[in-house]
Amino acid sequence: MNVISLLTPKAQVAYLHEDCTIRQGLEKLRAHQYTALPVVARDGRYAGTVSEGDFLWGMVDRPDEGPRAWEKLGLERVMRKGFNPAVSIRVSMEELLDRAMRQSFIPVVDDRGAFMGIVTRQTILRKLILPAVETQSQPAQALWEAMV
Repeated sequence: MNVISLLTPKAQVAYLHEDCTIRQGLEKLRAHQYTALPVVARDGRYAGTVSEGDFLWGMVDRPDEGPRAWEKLGLERVMRKGFNPAVSIRVSMEELLDRAMRQSFIPVVDDRGAFMGIVTRQTILRKLILPAVETQSQPAQALWEAMV
């Protein structure tokens, strides 16, 4: 199995453009009920990930910038550099699994750094772990229901 077989393509992923405002970012997180979203540059390059915590700490660190300012301020004001770095489409399964243990999704880029999509921890569990468990006599569906 390779990364492509686990990939949720960009067209099916909720993401933010790096020129979005803080308010737009918060609204999209809320609308999709996610705790983090990938951020993509207008040229298609992966720019990072922004999380609820980033927004929260941004508000704590800058109490003078209230809700009105969020309509004008960009995501760069709250994004952490280097948080949730992307992996290459050629990443090893070992590295992908290691990253999935620490992040709920892993951004995937092509050789030019263009955002291709994400691999979620949930997809890894469904496609790799549960079939292995099912072959060892424990019903995968029961295990899956216990985990979610």
